[in-house]
Amino acid sequence: MSHVFPRHTKASPPVAVAGDGCYVIDSAGKRYFDGSGGAAVSCLGHSDPDVTAAIKAQVDKIAFAHTGFFTSEPAEELADLLIEHAPDGLERVYFVSGGSEAMEAALKLARQYFLEIDEPSRHRVIARRQSYHGNTLGALATGGNAWRREPFAPMMIETSHISPCYEYRGRENGESVFDYGQRVANELEVEIQRLGPENVMAFVAEPVVGATAGAVPPVEGYFKRIREICDANGILLILDEVMCGMGRTGTLFACEQDGVTADILAIAKGLGAGYQPIGAMLCSGKIYDAIESGSGFFQHGHTYIGHPTACAASLAVLRKLTGGLVDQVNPLGRMLDGALRDAFGQHPHVGDIRGRGLFRGIEIVEDRDTKAPFDPKRGVNKALKKAAFEAGLACYPMGGTIDGVRGDHILLAPPFIMTEAQVGEVVDKLAVAFKKVL
Repeated sequence: MSHVFPRHTKASPPVAVAGDGCYVIDSAGKRYFDGSGGAAVSCLGHSDPDVTAAIKAQVDKIAFAHTGFFTSEPAEELADLLIEHAPDGLERVYFVSGGSEAMEAALKLARQYFLEIDEPSRHRVIARRQSYHGNTLGALATGGNAWRREPFAPMMIETSHISPCYEYRGRENGESVFDYGQRVANELEVEIQRLGPENVMAFVAEPVVGATAGAVPPVEGYFKRIREICDANGILLILDEVMCGMGRTGTLFACEQDGVTADILAIAKGLGAGYQPIGAMLCSGKIYDAIESGSGFFQHGHTYIGHPTACAASLAVLRKLTGGLVDQVNPLGRMLDGALRDAFGQHPHVGDIRGRGLFRGIEIVEDRDTKAPFDPKRGVNKALKKAAFEAGLACYPMGGTIDGVRGDHILLAPPFIMTEAQVGEVVDKLAVAFKKVL
């Protein structure tokens, strides 16, 4: 009998015992192609010798040093390299242990910033429906993932949610792509005015929406309009790149492709590639200066922030990403997108194939013409996950794509080291699952 508290008490997952490039191997010797990178984590696969060597070397020096007393060489070097490649204006890095912690730190820093500059009424956060920002209470309250939020709603801070930029579901007949993006972006202005600009501290968004809606990219001009609205009203733009950042969508930072920068930006997952738990919050020089010239103390912290071993692992990962590996993401992404469209583009139950780089989503529908989803009771996304896993493919299906209840999709986020032959393997194994379930 296991004493581990699992994600689901009715499930008995296989035991992972080894990693081999893009594959995870279980205790029975079965190999699974990691088509989702866990949860868009394992960008380097599961057996990178340089990262494991960096971890071993750091443990031989010093594994842990509490940031209440010390900084460390890996943390300093990693922060320097991140800021060297970060969008303009981002100047400081606060290391944490994962994405939820990064978003929690972002929210608390935003609040403290306005206290430091004597605008204490600013406390409200606006985000988007069908986005996910983490499972800690502040991050969960900010997210718009309805089914995750519901059980804990009485415990949450008050937030507002506007429409996502979700062209497949939201663009009206006769409306241009650009006009659609401007229309949904302008919902932010309406909500700010409803709340009173003096009460709003931040707007939070994923540049490319991750697991909740399935790799949904923004339309051209959407984030530029969002940035304009934030600036006009003196509120902060917090971008959540926990899942879509660190090269996943084809550039090191996802927001680069939309020509905007953030005031505060969160990263994790691919930052450590799964070799160590790590995340980070990056902030602008303006925000840091307000703290430095004010109280001087960010009233936040965790025991393992700036963990030297985690930072050493991440530094080895980031050197690979910035050393040319990210350049492979877009060509491989186009190849994967083309293969998915060739195989499923006319499938009667595939409504949309979307994404950027090696971050791809397939929306499953009952009727292509009407875009009607399957009855949630059928559990299509769960059945697809099970069938794909049996075929030797780990993918990331999810339900509630449309509104938290209806809709199914599959998220693909394979390692950046995948080969052309493995693109075919992913599609072939997904086809087996589709045939069995659909």
